[in-house]
Amino acid sequence: MVGAVVVVNGTVVGSGYHKRAGGPHAEIVALRQARDRSRNATLYTTLEPCCHTDKRTPPCAPAILESGIHRVVVAMRDPNPKVAGRGIRQLRRVGLSVDVGCLGKEAAALNEVYLHWIKTGRPFVVLKAAMTLDGKIATASGESQWITGPKARAHVHELRSRFDVIAVGAETVLKDDPQLTVRGSAGKRSSTGVRQPLRLIFDSRLRIPFGARVLQGIEQVPTVIATTKLANPRKVERLRKMGVQVLVLPRTGTRVSLGACLQVLGNMGFTSMLLEGGAELNVAFLREGLVKRVHLYVAPALLGGQRAKSLLGGPSPRRLAEIVPVSNLHLQSLGEDVLITGDV
Repeated sequence: MVGAVVVVNGTVVGSGYHKRAGGPHAEIVALRQARDRSRNATLYTTLEPCCHTDKRTPPCAPAILESGIHRVVVAMRDPNPKVAGRGIRQLRRVGLSVDVGCLGKEAAALNEVYLHWIKTGRPFVVLKAAMTLDGKIATASGESQWITGPKARAHVHELRSRFDVIAVGAETVLKDDPQLTVRGSAGKRSSTGVRQPLRLIFDSRLRIPFGARVLQGIEQVPTVIATTKLANPRKVERLRKMGVQVLVLPRTGTRVSLGACLQVLGNMGFTSMLLEGGAELNVAFLREGLVKRVHLYVAPALLGGQRAKSLLGGPSPRRLAEIVPVSNLHLQSLGEDVLITGDV
């Protein structure tokens, strides 16, 4: 998430931002807009200008030097080991004035997903669920459509459009048969250039049927199934022939190793994941410390009953010391529903 502006005597003469992976970086867009007005100007940028060639676009530092910029203000250093201060040093070596740290905390907050990916090699995971006031996500029979109203459901599609990956467990596919796509107004924007997120299904035994909606439209929406050697090899091969990418991963007990899956996704360049359940997958991610934030859409209703499906499955903790704290709570009204977000 990088933006840049070129400023001359307090006037912005060029601005830009990094629109998509593989596209020109923010500094390049801003310099192209400024053209010859960039000579002796100041360039402000969210992130340290890159200086390496191991990517799809040319490095920014040489372009800044060629533009005639005389001062660069960088909000934060790039923690990527391929950069890590080298871009700043390259600019300073030839006499440019470079200031670092202006609005650094804000830049770090803006780029928390990227920073997490660089630090851990894994996607930043957000757990999303729609639930009643008493924390139920489905009835005892599995019925869950629809707990929340139309405004909340539209907001979910906006949320999905911001993520690299949408993930669910096999049980969710068997019970709800979701499409896991961005639709509505967000989906219309997707058709004009914003790609659909990768669909990911955790299915250690490959129980989902070939006719599941999540296996349709694979040409437009890439789909991955994370499974284990417990799966039928013939089904693995048939799915691959359909165009599904099947990852046969290590397992924890009878389940897919979540850490191993996230590491593979991170190596593939995926930086963010929206986890949409169900309850067993939710609690597995939480207990392994892999969830960074929650987005809970809460409807003004009570369901009740011990057999109704709760947000988190698994055995109940015996001690309050096992509570998972949530901080930095934020509430947003969406029609009659409320969206609660918080950091884990």
